[in-house]
Parts: sequence; C-alpha cells; structure tokens
Amino acid sequence: MRILLKTIAAIAALSLPAIAGEEPRAIPAPSADISETGTATAIFAGGCFWGVQGVYQHVDGVISATSGYAGGSQADANYRTVSGGRTGHAEAVRIEYDPAKISYGELLQILFSVVHDPTQLNRQGPDTGTQYRSAIFPTSDAQAGAAKAYIC
Repeated sequence: MRILLKTIAAIAALSLPAIAGEEPRAIPAPSADISETGTATAIFAGGCFWGVQGVYQHVDGVISATSGYAGGSQADANYRTVSGGRTGHAEAVRIEYDPAKISYGELLQILFSVVHDPTQLNRQGPDTGTQYRSAIFPTSDAQAGAAKAYIC
C-alpha cells in the first residue's frame, strides 16, 4: 500500500497544477478487491486515452497500457470516426497487469485519484464529447463487483 501511495503521489506531480481554489482529495483504498492469478486485464476510459495510458504505463506491476476504443462497433473503431462523437465508443486503455504486484482495486484507486475527474460529464479538461466519457469496462464478474463496490 505504501508503494501505491508513493506511485499516486509521483503521478499526481506529473499532472497539471491544481486550479486555484481546488483542494487535493485523498481517495481511499477500495473496500472490496479481487484475487487474480497470472496476467490480468483492466479496461478504463477517462478522457483522452493518451493521458490515461501515460499514467498507467508508469505504474509498477503494469505490463502494458494500450490505447484504443471501447463501447461501440468494431467497424467504427478508428480515430476519425470516433472523433465525431457518434459511434458509442469511448477512448479507452487496455491495461495488462501482474496481480501479484498490483491489484485491480489499486488500479481503480489510481483511476479515481489521478487519471480523471468523474464529475465532468463527457469531458476531461479541454477534451469534450461522449468519446471522452469516464467508463469502466470490466473483463470479469469479479471486476464488475469490485468496481461497483468502489463507486458505491
């Protein structure tokens, strides 16, 4: 847990300075987590996928972070079409990770602590449109349960 908090602090230091009047908020660890073995996959959307990917590719335990699209038809999964905001896709990142080093719950904590502001509907900072919405795309029932427990 100490390593995770140091990671969150280091990643937060890389982001833009806080807006005047904003107070930093500590996001608690998840109340429920899951146990996985081998290599696992998480898929998160939180604004521009380059920013999301940039955070996760520096997290210890993350094997790879790959930008792409989730939520729409495979036929529409290209930058030009998705940029129009009418495909149902969100810019998302597929995160391959080692659960022996970092848990799904810890990845969620990073998502809510550093990656995005869930109060911004269909946007993150200057990026606006449904393709920049916040979303979690669970790859298992266990991930869906952990995400729901963390959000509620």
